[in-house]
Amino acid sequence: MAASELYTKFARVWIPDPEEVWKSAELLKDYKPGDKVLQLRLEGGKDLEYRLDSKTKELPHLRNPDILVGENDLTALSYLHEPAVLHNLRVRFIDSKLIYTYCGIVLVAINPYEQLPIYGEDIINAYSGQNMGDMDPHIFAVAEEAYKQMARDERNQSIIVSGESGAGKTVSAKYAMRYFATVSGSASEANVEEKVLASNPIMESIGNAKTTRNDNSSRFGKYIEIGFDKRYRIIGANMRTYLLEKSRVVFQAEEERNYHIFYQLCASAKLPEFKMLRLGNADFFHYTKQGGSPIIEGIDDAKEMMHTRQACTLLGINESYQMGIFRILAGILHLGNVGFTSRDSDSCSVPPKHEPLSIFCELMGVEYEEMSHWLCHRKLATATETYIKPISKLQATNARDALAKHIYAKLFNWIVDHVNQALHSAVKQHSFIGVLDIYGFETFEINSFEQFCINYANEKLQQQFNMHVFKLEQEEYMKEQIPWTLIDFYDNQPCINLIEAKLGILDLLDEECKMPKGSDDTWAQKLYNTHLNKCALFEKPRMSNKAFIIQHFADKVEYQCEGFLEKNKDTVFEDQIKVLKSSKFKMLPELFQDDEKVISPSSATPSGRTPLSRTPIKPTKVKPGQSTKEHKKTVGHQFRNSLHLLMETLNATTPHYVRCIKPNDFKFPFTFDEKRAVQQLRACGVLETIRISAAGFPSRWTYQEFFSRYRVLMKQRDVLSDRKQTCKNVLEKLILDKDKYQFGKTKIFFRAGQVAYLEKIRADKLRAACIRIQKTIRGWLLRKKYLRMKKAAITIQRYVRGYQARCYAKFLRRTNAATVIQKYWRMYVVRKRYQTRRAATIILQSHLRGYMARNRFRKILREHKAIIIQKHVRSWLARLHYKRCLKAIVYLQCCFRRMMAKRELKKLKIEARSVERYKKLHIGMENKIMQLQRKVDEQNKDYKCLLEKLTTLEGTYNSETEKLRNDLDRLHLSEEEAKIATSKVLSLQEEITKLRKDLDRTRSEKKTIEEKADKYKQETELLVSNLKEENTLLKKEKETLNHLISEQAKEITETMEKKLIEETKQLELDLNDERLRYQNLLNEFSRLEERYDDLKEEMTLMVHVPKPGHRRTDSTHSSNESEYTFSSEITETEDIPFRMEEPSEKKAPLDMSLFLKLQKRVTELELEKQSMQDELDRKEEQLLRSKAKEEERPQIRGAELEYESLKRQELESENKKLKNELNELRKALSEKGAPEVTAPGAPAYRVLMEQLTSVSEELDVRKEEVLILRSQLVSQKEAIQPKNTMTDSTILLEDVQKMKDKGEIAQAYIGLKETNRLLESQLQSQKKSHDNETEALRGEIQSLKEENNRQQQLLAQNLQLPPEARIEASLQHEITRLTNENLYFEELYAADPKDYQSYRISLYKRIIDLMEQLEKQDKTVRKLKKQLKVFAKKIGELEVGQMENISPGQIIDEPIRPVNIPRKEKDFQGMLEYKKDDEQKLVKNLILDLKPRGVAVNLIPGLPAYILFMCVRHADYLNDDQKVRSLLTSTINSIKKVLKKRGDDFETVSFWLSNTCRFLHCLKQYSGEEGFMKHNTPRQNEHCLTNFDLAEYRQVLSDLAIQIYQQLVRVLENILQPMIVSGMLEHETIQGVSGVKPTGLRKRTSSIADEGTYTLDSILRQLNSFHSVMCQHGMDPELIKQVVKQMFYIVGAITLNNLLLRKDMCSWSKGMQIRYNVSQLEEWLRDKNLMNSGAKETLEPLIQAAQLLQVKKKTDEDAEAICSMCNALTTAQIVKVLNLYTPVNEFEERVSVSFIRTIQMRLRDRKDSPQLLMDAKHIFPVTFPFNPSSLALETIQIPTSLGLGFIARV
Repeated sequence: MAASELYTKFARVWIPDPEEVWKSAELLKDYKPGDKVLQLRLEGGKDLEYRLDSKTKELPHLRNPDILVGENDLTALSYLHEPAVLHNLRVRFIDSKLIYTYCGIVLVAINPYEQLPIYGEDIINAYSGQNMGDMDPHIFAVAEEAYKQMARDERNQSIIVSGESGAGKTVSAKYAMRYFATVSGSASEANVEEKVLASNPIMESIGNAKTTRNDNSSRFGKYIEIGFDKRYRIIGANMRTYLLEKSRVVFQAEEERNYHIFYQLCASAKLPEFKMLRLGNADFFHYTKQGGSPIIEGIDDAKEMMHTRQACTLLGINESYQMGIFRILAGILHLGNVGFTSRDSDSCSVPPKHEPLSIFCELMGVEYEEMSHWLCHRKLATATETYIKPISKLQATNARDALAKHIYAKLFNWIVDHVNQALHSAVKQHSFIGVLDIYGFETFEINSFEQFCINYANEKLQQQFNMHVFKLEQEEYMKEQIPWTLIDFYDNQPCINLIEAKLGILDLLDEECKMPKGSDDTWAQKLYNTHLNKCALFEKPRMSNKAFIIQHFADKVEYQCEGFLEKNKDTVFEDQIKVLKSSKFKMLPELFQDDEKVISPSSATPSGRTPLSRTPIKPTKVKPGQSTKEHKKTVGHQFRNSLHLLMETLNATTPHYVRCIKPNDFKFPFTFDEKRAVQQLRACGVLETIRISAAGFPSRWTYQEFFSRYRVLMKQRDVLSDRKQTCKNVLEKLILDKDKYQFGKTKIFFRAGQVAYLEKIRADKLRAACIRIQKTIRGWLLRKKYLRMKKAAITIQRYVRGYQARCYAKFLRRTNAATVIQKYWRMYVVRKRYQTRRAATIILQSHLRGYMARNRFRKILREHKAIIIQKHVRSWLARLHYKRCLKAIVYLQCCFRRMMAKRELKKLKIEARSVERYKKLHIGMENKIMQLQRKVDEQNKDYKCLLEKLTTLEGTYNSETEKLRNDLDRLHLSEEEAKIATSKVLSLQEEITKLRKDLDRTRSEKKTIEEKADKYKQETELLVSNLKEENTLLKKEKETLNHLISEQAKEITETMEKKLIEETKQLELDLNDERLRYQNLLNEFSRLEERYDDLKEEMTLMVHVPKPGHRRTDSTHSSNESEYTFSSEITETEDIPFRMEEPSEKKAPLDMSLFLKLQKRVTELELEKQSMQDELDRKEEQLLRSKAKEEERPQIRGAELEYESLKRQELESENKKLKNELNELRKALSEKGAPEVTAPGAPAYRVLMEQLTSVSEELDVRKEEVLILRSQLVSQKEAIQPKNTMTDSTILLEDVQKMKDKGEIAQAYIGLKETNRLLESQLQSQKKSHDNETEALRGEIQSLKEENNRQQQLLAQNLQLPPEARIEASLQHEITRLTNENLYFEELYAADPKDYQSYRISLYKRIIDLMEQLEKQDKTVRKLKKQLKVFAKKIGELEVGQMENISPGQIIDEPIRPVNIPRKEKDFQGMLEYKKDDEQKLVKNLILDLKPRGVAVNLIPGLPAYILFMCVRHADYLNDDQKVRSLLTSTINSIKKVLKKRGDDFETVSFWLSNTCRFLHCLKQYSGEEGFMKHNTPRQNEHCLTNFDLAEYRQVLSDLAIQIYQQLVRVLENILQPMIVSGMLEHETIQGVSGVKPTGLRKRTSSIADEGTYTLDSILRQLNSFHSVMCQHGMDPELIKQVVKQMFYIVGAITLNNLLLRKDMCSWSKGMQIRYNVSQLEEWLRDKNLMNSGAKETLEPLIQAAQLLQVKKKTDEDAEAICSMCNALTTAQIVKVLNLYTPVNEFEERVSVSFIRTIQMRLRDRKDSPQLLMDAKHIFPVTFPFNPSSLALETIQIPTSLGLGFIARV
């Protein structure tokens, strides 16, 4: 079809535009040949007339169909031209955020100016091993292709990264090197890959600077060769540099900076080690402040300095050399501040004591006078003499700058040399991959010598690129046997000749530099004379005589001649160099050594590069007088030589091209400037590649892809079995011009535009089919709608008629009801009226009768009360008269008696006077006096009796008076009550009158109140009705509130449940993380163990063959491989010293897993010990603080503490006693054999008797303890009694005597009674506590008695046990006793935690002592056991000798006891007996030589595990710890050997995983622990292990099972991985659903040959195979579920990762295909009954990604649905899928940028991982749930095929 026929109505074209470069437009009418104007409509809706060129009459470029826009490869576009390329790049960059695009063999990389998460290790792993066309474009894909071709073709590779400044060349090269370092690793332990990556920060700091276009612009070119060994692992690297921009050291343009290292030094000036450099701010130095922009936003120069120093250290540049580098750099900065003063026009000088110069000289170690002299003078040498000439200020300044540049260049080369030395490897290099990071084509307003050299290098690289592209195209056509015609492509050899040929620009420049008076002007004139009008590529500007123009391949560039000669010469005064060479600073002269003296390999060329390993250069012999000439070699000459060497290297390698594009000049992220992009595309050769491709057959399809895509254009009869012939037949019908396509061997080649034509035909065919489908479906939908409306109308009519009938019936019911209501209402009104009248009459009668009765009652009551009042008044008057008479009589009696007493007193006084006189007169009458005295005494006695009688009478009198007083008070009260009653009577009468008045008033008020009540009733009725309404409203509100509350409660419960579920999930995740971390550590340990074994094997291979007399011990000999290995060897050295002289090779290998466990346990114990020690110190401090407080407490607390201390001392003594008894019992039981143990007088018998006596002594101790408690109680009573109950009787009597008043005596008596009650209650409480304590002590005594009996029984049982088991039984008993004792003390000290803590600490100390003693005793026991075995052998030999000496008669005379012989055939113990020497044979036959396939098919599952456990049981039965240890260690090591040898075989790994788990379950099931014995039968419980606790070996076996599981996962991953992408993504399970889109040069499987495609059925068959093998091997069902879950995770993760990295797979049809494949996997899970294994959940991210491809993606509702649906995908994954979504057909629409932004806004609060890809290497933590076996051990038969005839069943 002709090209003009495609310009029809609605066809879209590209037209030129000055702003946007190219604009899209649409044809409004068909184009006819001869038309001069095209009617177009722009995308904005504006109509336009586009005039064709009258000369060329070229039509505008056609636009590609939308389904081809955004392709990974630009060569896949049907129309290949500049606007199509530009538009495709813009769509990928702006809309899809994709920065990489293929253009044939070139990778186009656009700088995003933003950090993207596409360079992590997960991305590297995803691209590793993939073909270049399989994944989306990426720098990692190019690196992988280079690495793969190096390994496959045995040819060196090169990656050429080019682009202008700021395009991202350095970053691309850095990522390529990171990929090689990550994928290959290093061949040695020196971490070469880290050193290769560490060279980047150093080279960036000394070679990169900020420019106006880039903040980190590389100002030099570098070529890094990364060396690989034969196994393609990195062994070293080498770097070559090109054309360092030295002028930047002394001059920077506006907004630019010097090299980063200077600013890093200034930012770190405050560091103490940098104080000697005397640095300051960057604005202080002339060389760093010229650009005016010393700071880069977002960059911390101090931190970058730290990274630079770390990189230097990693590369072996020590601190002294680093400080030397910094001294030189600081000297350069100070040199820039040196100023000059002019003397005259031809001379100048440095100011005296100039500070910058003095600092420079001090740092450089040179003399100040010499340097200041030669900065202002120069030496001129002629043929005859030498003289010194002063120079002007300008010349001095230029010389200073030249010296600074020269020093920096030398330092740069020195650093490159040392970096190369650090990266150099002693291992021979097998191949290499070179990464070239070189400047791109540059053109500025003023272009000088640097731009000329850069563009010259780009011309050479472009020529090599063109030749390579041309060569690849030719190879492709020849491979497919298509006629090849030469394609005219741009050849830039003339431009290269103009520059480098004889009399070229460089030759003329060098020649001019040699001239004595050469200048830039004369050189320009020579250029004009030589090349102007003779070379078409050379031009002269119109307005200048000091410039020239060269037509480069990319653009015309005008170069200014000023400065060319000076820069080419690069002259430095020799005298200044000599001053520096004479420096005392040792490092400085190293920089200026001659080339032949430099040891570093990188100094062979002036640019600091090393020759390639493949292209060695012989050093030229230097003549003695040639050094000065070599020094004067021009920069252009050096650059040309190094460029030729680089081109030779690149031509000797396979190149890979990366073209970096700068999207805008403002560094805005994801902003695309079309003008700048087109300039760079033209300059970097991308458009040239497109042009070469478009000249031939750019579109290429395989026959199968063409058939799949255009099957819709074929009829059924056209489809043949031969796909090639089918495609030929169809194409002959569709495209009549046969020149538009060619048929190759495997592909169809199309001219440009033919694919678009085929797509148009396909779209028209599909559109017609869609219209027919739409027509049919719309008719069906409308008919369905009509029937639904008809049915609805009939239903509405039915319901309306029914409603009307119900309304009429309701009316009739209401009229009838109204009549009945009226009847009853009238009856109710009349009856109500009658009842109210009758009730009123009855009320009136009752009130009247009540009033009359009350009046009569009041009258009777008044008469009765008047009589009572009269009675009381009369009695009161009579009593008053009696009292007055009595009082008068008593008064008269008193007066008379007083008178008589006075008279008697007078008489007595007279008699007394007469006695005294009589005494004086009668002195001798003493006897009479004595008699009288006696009479007086008798009278006194009588007086006392009378006095007592008087007191009794007084008491009776007082009581009678009290009674009388009480009666009197009572009478007074009655009198007052009478008065009150009379007053009340009067008041009541008054009240009655008042009440009568009130009654009248109330009657009148009642009427008014009744009236008001009626009104109030009416009002209340209204109020009630209102309240009812309000109540209904409130009820409604209440119901709504209750509903809201219930909803809120539900929400709260739901949120709480969600939180609970989330917390449980989080806990499960934490647990899984811990398991995963532990299992990863195990995996790492196993990897290190395997590496150790490999290294060991390599060492054994490297060592010479051993001598004949040397014999290697068996590797499975591991009798000492346990925690007692070291200690047993120590004890053996005491008896057998010559063993220490044995060679070290004979020592058994250490059991590393057990060793790690023990080491971990030791660290835990040390930590626990430290924590206990800290706690003990803290408790001691608290104890010291509390001592002062405890001294102030009462004596009761002291008694308790004393009791507790006594108790602890007693228990400690008891523990010591029991230890001694235990040791004695062990010794006694280990001395003799079993028959003599129970004999009287035997050591065991004596020990038993001693223990009985000790028990009786213990009972005595308990009795003493009871006595101590009783004494403590008595002391407590005595302490309490003096304070509360004791009273002094004398004091009490004195108090009583003092209390003369009777009231005081009564109060004292009451107080005594209360104190007595208090004391009695206290005594009762103490008695109760005493009784409780005595009861507790009795119970304790009873428990001790029971303990004593139990100990006696245990001793008797122990004596019946075999001798080997007695010690263990006694130890077990001792442990249980101590635990019971611990529990007892916990209860005892529960009230006081401090004492309990101190007791625990002391107990821990005692336990540690016991453990140490136990270890010592174990050593002695093992030693004695070995001696016992020796003695047993000797005794056996002696007994045999004695039996031979016994006569036959003696044997007959002995009584023969009947022996019960068991029948082994019927009663087995489930054990297998084997000899110690047969252990190696057992392990070899059962593990090493066993074929899993035969065992799994023919025998019971887990048979090896059962056999091994039965052997362990027998060794346990014999109490042979060495045998058990040796067997278990040999088993573990042998399983590891088998897995190492056949670890890639799934059946082997599955078989031993199953058996290891079964062995582990057997050890648990028969361990004797209650938790594992629940499901055992009684017979199985009898088979439990009796002597050994193998818990540690269970842990070792569990770790081994984890390692085997991880190995199984790796094996199945290696098997499944090649199938997953092909079967889940690429293969069309549903034929015809997804069409293949046209692809470009990068076809799938372009790097490797076709190995056959896998389908989903292949994956399912493999899954069936895995499942059947695991079931045959008897693997636990739970473990099978975990394996299946892991397999499905691998399938889902790899599929999703490839989906996220492949744009061609993100379409609606592919989503449907994936969902179908996932449903097939789910069906497989259902068939295998594995739906509850969690495998389906692992596919959830893949399912959601497939749904995301299929859902609608337009509105906000769609965005909300996507956000809620894709909860298993991260935000990055969702956005990536939406960005990659590509329509396969024109009917589908792309996802708009606004919709993606909406999704991002909605998901911005989601907290998920920023990682894009799933970790396909992730292994879920595995668990081994306990699964007991119901198989009886005694029923297991050993087949003869196993070769275990040396084992006997027991």
